[in-house]
Amino acid sequence: MIRPLRAETERYGHYSLAGESVYDHPFQFGSKRTGPDLARVGGRYNDEWHRVHLMNPRDLVPESNMPRYFWLADNKVDGMEMTRHLEALRRVGVPYTDEDIAGAAKAVDGKTELQALIAYLQGLGTATKRGR
Repeated sequence: MIRPLRAETERYGHYSLAGESVYDHPFQFGSKRTGPDLARVGGRYNDEWHRVHLMNPRDLVPESNMPRYFWLADNKVDGMEMTRHLEALRRVGVPYTDEDIAGAAKAVDGKTELQALIAYLQGLGTATKRGR
């Protein structure tokens, strides 16, 4: 579990709770924060900010050493692959319903990997009452 050290919580916000990553596979809960914590990034910035940041981080944060992820805007999400991922996650305990799995391909139809990543980021830290 993340140590709730005052300096870290003041800088990065509340530490991650075990329940927030209960369905993460592989489970990657650590014991130390290094750099910005994405655990509470959901809703902190708008979608356009994330788009610009992922395409070229230095447009927003000139001193950033984060790489550019420009190719995500060109790569389409594969609906059949998404369906297979949900089926595999259900086998290891994630509570996806038959309806979730059946609708997965349609839900990502025409979406890019950039859009999918932004949607994922916008959900981080929003699943608990503590939120951001």
